[in-house]
Amino acid sequence: MTIVHQIVIAVLTFRRPADIRAVLPVLAREAATVAGAEFDVRIQVVDNDASGSAEEAVAELAGRLGVHIDYTVEPTPGISAARNRALSTAIVDDVLIFIDDDERPEPGWLAALLDTWRATGAQAVVGPVTSIFEVAPDAWIEAGGFFVRRRLTTGQEVTVAATNNLLLQLGFVREHGLRFDLDFGITGGDDTMFTRELVAAGGRIVWCAEAMVVDVVPAARITHRWVMLRAFSSGNSWATTSAKLARTPAERLRAVASSSASGAARVALGCLRVAAGVVLRSLRHRARGARTIARGLGMVSGAFGYGYQEYRRG
Repeated sequence: MTIVHQIVIAVLTFRRPADIRAVLPVLAREAATVAGAEFDVRIQVVDNDASGSAEEAVAELAGRLGVHIDYTVEPTPGISAARNRALSTAIVDDVLIFIDDDERPEPGWLAALLDTWRATGAQAVVGPVTSIFEVAPDAWIEAGGFFVRRRLTTGQEVTVAATNNLLLQLGFVREHGLRFDLDFGITGGDDTMFTRELVAAGGRIVWCAEAMVVDVVPAARITHRWVMLRAFSSGNSWATTSAKLARTPAERLRAVASSSASGAARVALGCLRVAAGVVLRSLRHRARGARTIARGLGMVSGAFGYGYQEYRRG
């Protein structure tokens, strides 16, 4: 007898109905490639706008794409609350897959994630993200590699992952009571915290190189200020989650000391690289040094309790 796996693709959104209209047909295409005797796929849209700004866009497409689409509003502000609503809604399902509303999966994305999950028996599978831009980044942003993301081989284990392209085995998540920490709902980093907790609980996260999604980057994010703040936020969330994962005062002290030292070292090395870039007239050294400084400052500030509010509204 064939076991039917219940698959939910969760799309979180906040006041971006145009992105919902763009991504749902692509997800429906992916669902159709695996739907059948073994997989039952549906899409869950979680709207973090209390006014339900995505409802009309979902209603326009529901029933026309050949896949079941659920829509729910999570009125509590913050990305953590929206992610937890997706976890709570998927109570009878085997697999939950997170993808952002401004991302577009490449053909074969869903099949690749599911194949890797079945082949490895991992509790989570993460795939790569590549970016396309509304406007071309300038030379400094390109030289700094601000939008360059990691690339690994399929099956390679990782210890942390974002939720913009992430498959979760829900049985393991429920068994260990894993939830997204609401303390990180406005600062971000809740996915860092969640996946580090998953690994701490004995779970495995593996890479799937074939499960590619494309991130559509708006012009507002292709600025020096935005990319530097994102680098700062990355370091900040690592330090704050490290401190929160500590189980004893001694562990917390070690985490704070480690983040502080690592952050300070990055600031120093970044300054040296910027200086070298000035002397050598190297744009690459100046830009990458600046990025290293920003991440280091984020780590130092996070070690001492400051959380950068990346998702603050209004």
